[in-house]
Amino acid sequence: MMDIVTTGLMTHLESRQIGSRFSRGEGGEYYLRVPGDGIIEAAGWLANREDLALIGIWAVPGHEKDCLELYYAFELKQPSPALVMIAEVKNNQAPSIYKIFPAAINFERRARDWYGLDFTSLPDTRRLLLHEAYPADFHPMVDSDPETLSSNLATTEYSFKKFEGEGLYQVPVGPVHAGIIEPGHFRFSVIGETIFNLELRLGYKHRGLNKLAEGKTVAEVNKLSESISGDESAVNACSFSLAVEKIAGAELPKRAWELRTILLEMERLYSHLGDLAGMLVDVGYPIGASPFFILREEIMRWNATFTGSRFLKGAIIPGGLSRDIEDGMLQKFKFFLVTFSRRMRKALSDVDESAWVIDRFETTGIVSPELVAPLSLSGPVARASGYDGDTRQLHTYGVYTGLKYTIPVKTSGDVLARFRVKAEEAASSIDIISETIARCSPGPVFSGFDPGSGQAIAMLEAPRGRNIHWLRVKNGTVEHWEVITASFCNWPAIEHAVINNILPDFPVINKSFNLSYAGNDL
Repeated sequence: MMDIVTTGLMTHLESRQIGSRFSRGEGGEYYLRVPGDGIIEAAGWLANREDLALIGIWAVPGHEKDCLELYYAFELKQPSPALVMIAEVKNNQAPSIYKIFPAAINFERRARDWYGLDFTSLPDTRRLLLHEAYPADFHPMVDSDPETLSSNLATTEYSFKKFEGEGLYQVPVGPVHAGIIEPGHFRFSVIGETIFNLELRLGYKHRGLNKLAEGKTVAEVNKLSESISGDESAVNACSFSLAVEKIAGAELPKRAWELRTILLEMERLYSHLGDLAGMLVDVGYPIGASPFFILREEIMRWNATFTGSRFLKGAIIPGGLSRDIEDGMLQKFKFFLVTFSRRMRKALSDVDESAWVIDRFETTGIVSPELVAPLSLSGPVARASGYDGDTRQLHTYGVYTGLKYTIPVKTSGDVLARFRVKAEEAASSIDIISETIARCSPGPVFSGFDPGSGQAIAMLEAPRGRNIHWLRVKNGTVEHWEVITASFCNWPAIEHAVINNILPDFPVINKSFNLSYAGNDL
């Protein structure tokens, strides 16, 4: 289907006397190169398709000195390769496409932070990920000299939106929180207890992973990928590895992909179990949360048994897996999942019978279905608001093509919908794991290869949603690595979800999203 979209776009641009050049990437994605002054025309034409969404914008150093190229990635709401539009940037200026694709605003702000790009007509030019302690002219992807940062102190404050009126006040929360969690600032504007505006201030966990990757081997960057977000170590390692494997044209043993699938679903399972428990704790129901915490702990112990890491680190590497998992252990795990599934169903039944819990969840923190496309939402957050897309089906990979599983979709968009989507996805993960173990093939779990040179995009479904890794490699060395996690796109939805809710409901709304700070900040 994307070939029809691409052909239509090229025809349209030609009718406007705008040239374009088409090519296919090593990963099967479509690349369309357009001139810088054709960006708005191309984006405007693409925006007319209701089945297409902007899923990423990133900058890449061009082939000439002081030249940048902007990459715009688009996705169809049906199985099809991604379309990546490339435009050369001159004089460090590019037009903003925010008015055409609202999701572009944070992508453009990030590129502005990292490269100093000036997007004309960008409505918000405040820093997104870099804080005030960084020099005003410091852009980490073009200037990484630590000497310029050694003793710099913030002299200005971040400018939050200001509201004035009788009975109106602001409540700052964070960046330091009461729990053992990552830092993030939430600035609430309220009347009484009712929230009418929320602004997020993230970036406290920015580590410069993209810059750190430059010049390193794929094995070294694979370890970096596991540190993007600790509870999504497996999916990030797998996304990066898949991009490397696409560039190299590597064919993995079937058993490698079967074991990868098991580990990816185990990560989804323990992640969702933690979310279910957290939501119950945040409405004052610790007794109901306890079974989910116990179940999560048991899965994490199996993680350690299979890989040596409770967070599945060090297992997935370019070319397959670093270690095999004995068939006997897999069969024990499959048998364990039978009673595990029964216990999970019982815990969920207890929640359903607690009318006051359902009352707290229902109509709380609604994300309207109309926001899914404009904000480029994905994962359980999007599927709880009526979106029926899942990267495992839209951009299928590994052995998922041959597996039978359901993608739960709800339409109310509230905390209850997100709770139920995650509960049903956890049950689906158990089914996927059991089916994969039952058909697991004998053989090796690693295939050697030469990383070579090239570029490719890899997209996987993380517990939080669509996970994108774009990679350029030259002679086995990483030249550029771009990561867009589901958290980056999903965070802005919280600003909408809390409107007209009361402050005491924010913790459960936030937990129902359970987005990653580090995964956003990189």
